[in-house]
Formats: sequence, C-alpha cells, structure tokens
Amino acid sequence: MPDAALAEQPAGGWFGYKAILVPVKAFARAKRRLAPAMSAAERASLAQAMATRVVSSAAGLPVAVVCDDPEVATWARSLGALVIWEPGRGLNGAVQEGVSRLGQAGADLVVVAASDLPLATDLRWVTNFPGVTIIPDRRHEGTNVISVPPAAGFTFSYGPGSFARHLAEARRVSLPIRVVYSSPLAWDVDVPDDLTAVTR
Repeated sequence: MPDAALAEQPAGGWFGYKAILVPVKAFARAKRRLAPAMSAAERASLAQAMATRVVSSAAGLPVAVVCDDPEVATWARSLGALVIWEPGRGLNGAVQEGVSRLGQAGADLVVVAASDLPLATDLRWVTNFPGVTIIPDRRHEGTNVISVPPAAGFTFSYGPGSFARHLAEARRVSLPIRVVYSSPLAWDVDVPDDLTAVTR
C-alpha cells in the first residue's frame, strides 16, 4: 500500500480548493457498541453504507479517505476518493496528518467529516465560512464535522468531550468560529438508540 496516495491528486493539484477528509476505520472493526442490536456482518455493512453516504456528500469537492485498512483503501478508490494511508496513528494522528497532506497539496480549507453520518447529504455548505466550522453531535459532546484552514496550526483532539476541546483550540489559534447545532450532520451512530436515523 503506497504511503503517499496524494500522488493520485487531480492534474494541477488542489491549489485554492476546498477538500473533504473522511477518516474511516476498518469496516470489520467498526461500530462494536452496536453489538446488542446487530451481528458483526450487519455492523460492517452499516459502517460501509454510512461511509459511502458521507463520501458521496462531498458533492463534487475533492475527497480523501484517511485509513489503515486495505479493504477500506480499495473501497475508497472505487468511489473516486484519494487515499491517505496512515497506519498505526490513531484517529487524531491520522486526521492531523491527513489535513496537513491536503494543505501541502494546495487545499486552503479542509472539512473533516465523521464516517458514520446516516443523514449526510451535501457537505459543500460547510466550506462557505473562512474560519472554523464545528458541527457537534446532537448531545453536544463529540465533533461530527469540523472545517479548518490547514495553515492555521490547529491541533485535533477527538474522543469524549472533543467538541469543547475543538472550540477552545479554534479560539487558541484566533480563527473565526461558526458552531452549527441544528443540522442533519449532528446525527451519528454509536449505540443502538442511534439506529432510528438509519431506518428513516
């Protein structure tokens, strides 16, 4: 698996472009907290379906998938996404490196979108703000979508309570901030109660 899949970037690069970055875990390892409601095969299928929806929601913007799983890399390329191969870095390290690599390729704003957003439709509107846009989950704890300029020196800090940490980080780097609480992108799927969005 090549370490620098940005060699696949479009001719002419992405200078001045907006880009979408989607971190995707191996489908077979995803969504284990749904085990009381779904089999392993069903969880893997759901994870892939939601990730496909999120990638498709780039709606014509350049999209890259950061991952460490060959199956995910093959799936991403089948959708026309670029692959940023970052094994063993964890979510924060993978996202940090992915945003940096997209910035080096010329993207001036990167939208990082979680891969488990069953109501995602079009992510383009997130790019219409020049600073940091944060869309927390509906519990206002995690970070479902965040956009940042790669050159800003923003440090990602996913995990429980990431919304508050990302808000503080945006203030630290003195960027304009937009927080969107009411959005279909606020619905992610972690536990069985979240599955109601999938059946809508």
